[in-house]
Order: sequence, then C-alpha cells, then structure tokens
Amino acid sequence: MDLLQLGLSGLARVTNGRTRSINAENPNGEKGGGAKAVPTDGPAIQLGKGWKVAPCITLPKESNTVLADIKGPGTIKHIWITVDTPAYRDCLIRFYWDDEKTPSVEVPLGDFFANGHGLRCNVNSLPVAVNPSGGFNSYWPMPFRKRARIEVENQKLEDIGGFFYQVTYELDSVPDDAAYFHAQWRRSVTPFEHPEHTIVEGIKGKGHYVGTYLAWTQFSNTWWGEGEIKFFMDGDKEYPTICGTGTEDYFGGAWGFGDTYSTAFLGYPLWRKEAGEVPRHGLYRWHVLDPIRFDSDLKVTIQALGCWQRSLFEPLRDDIASTAYWYQLEPHVKFPEMVEARLRWSR
Repeated sequence: MDLLQLGLSGLARVTNGRTRSINAENPNGEKGGGAKAVPTDGPAIQLGKGWKVAPCITLPKESNTVLADIKGPGTIKHIWITVDTPAYRDCLIRFYWDDEKTPSVEVPLGDFFANGHGLRCNVNSLPVAVNPSGGFNSYWPMPFRKRARIEVENQKLEDIGGFFYQVTYELDSVPDDAAYFHAQWRRSVTPFEHPEHTIVEGIKGKGHYVGTYLAWTQFSNTWWGEGEIKFFMDGDKEYPTICGTGTEDYFGGAWGFGDTYSTAFLGYPLWRKEAGEVPRHGLYRWHVLDPIRFDSDLKVTIQALGCWQRSLFEPLRDDIASTAYWYQLEPHVKFPEMVEARLRWSR
C-alpha cells in the first residue's frame, strides 16, 4: 500500500468527486441544505436561524434511528460521533450497502470505535481516533455503489439525548475492484477445557482482513496474554496458515506489556484495575499495511492462556469481546444473531 492510498500524496489531485456531509443540522446531506433549523427555544433563540440551532438528536428508546441514507456511487470518508457512555453497549451501529437485507456492520457503538466494556479511553491510531472526552472518529474508507444506510438502534428502556454525529462522504465512481467494509462483534467466556475465543468465522468470499479490537476481562491475578491468534483461510482445517506467537506479540507489545500505548496501527490503550473490580483490557491491531488476504473463506481465533508459577501455560476462563474488521466482495454470509443488551455489558 502506497501513500496515495493513505490519502497523502493524492491530496493535490483534482477529481470529479463531490463532498457531502450529514449531521443533525443537515440530515440529508443536501447541497446548500445545512443550518436551516429555526429556533423556538434554547441557547440560539436570540440569534435566530443559522446559529447552532440543531446540533444533536435524541435516540428514542427501543428503536432504530437512521443516521444516513445515501444514494451512490460514493465512499464514506469520515464518521464522528459522541454520546454519553451508557450508549456504548446499549446502542448498536449497523451499515447496509446497496439495499442488502442484512447488515455488513453490526457492532455495539463503543466497540466499533475501540472503546469496549462500556468504558471510555483515548485512541490515537490512523483509522480510528478517540479524543477527549469521547470523540469517536472513524477513517475506514467505505465504498458503496448504489446506496449506503447507517442506523443506530437504542436498546435501552429510555431515550438517549445528546447524540452528536457527522458522516462525511464523497460522491464519485467506485473502482470495480473495491470491496465492501464489514465489521462483526462477538463475546464469549473461554472454557478451561478449550480456552479459545472465536473472533470471527463463517466468512465466505474473497477479501482481506484489516483489523481486530479486543475488550478483554481478566478473571485471574496472573499474566493473561500468552495465547496465540490464528487465521484459518481458504480451506484450512486443523492447522492455520497464519499463527501468532502470543497476545502481546500480535498487538505489537512485548514481555507482558508493562504499560499502555496507542500508535498508528496497534495499541493497548486500556488497562484498568480499580479497587473492587476485575482487570479489564482494550487492544487493537489494524492490518492497514499488512492486510490478511483470503480467496474463499476465513476464520480467526485467539487463545486465553496464562502462566503457572513453574512457567507452564495455564488455561484461562476469561471474558473476551471482539470486533473483527474486513473488506470483501458481496454477498456476505448473514451474521450470527446479536445478543441482547444485558448480555453485552461487562460491569
């Protein structure tokens, strides 16, 4: 991947693309359609139309809200969202491409932006940035040919106010070889008998895997990061084609981490152990410069292993929630049914 694909050396090029942006002030992204709301009360009442009248929305309880419904072809370039932390696991974000019936993205809101556990932490990476205090940013390019629809479902029993968002996209032709963005969330408690978490499985088609985010809850006091990640692809059965050497190794750290970090493509931004709590961790690895390419199928797993005092590997019963990110040619296999909100919380 060259710098052009990272959006640097291509900045000087003039194209036929048209930039549009959707938010509460211009919910349809129309040309000349922003800042039209007329204040009837609130802080803008004395200034009138055009002065920050409708900067956010309320997500009604137990309902879907369409954030964006865009006619293509085009590419989503940037998404910014901020909302209070109770929405991080109680709300789901979904993306649908080209009138498909099932979503290509279905992830709890916070986990999609590498903020798992319903906790807030800063992330300083290239495709995902989370800035103080809870400014979620996604720069994953998301091409679509006919239509792009983004929804957020509030599964709480009450309304969520103060939901701010902006979806910026470019209307232009899409290359024939451009695949569609996908992301899927899973959670499991690893059993002692076979302490392995499935990050994703059942992917069918041609594409490339571009990222892993883990929200890991540790149930022991010992070291927890010896487990290997494995990529089973294109007909692999018992043995994977790609096998890591340890959890901290896959996420770019070493020797038990020792501290948190957040870099362009990999990081360990969350390490939380408060009095009366079990330890919780957040880790990401973006395969931007090293995508995992597959031709027909893909499954990704990670082991939960620690160490006994005598340096023997210890199977761990840990709580792992994962978000897998990949691009593939459609159609995709329908995702497993998302668990209800109460089963997504880890505190």
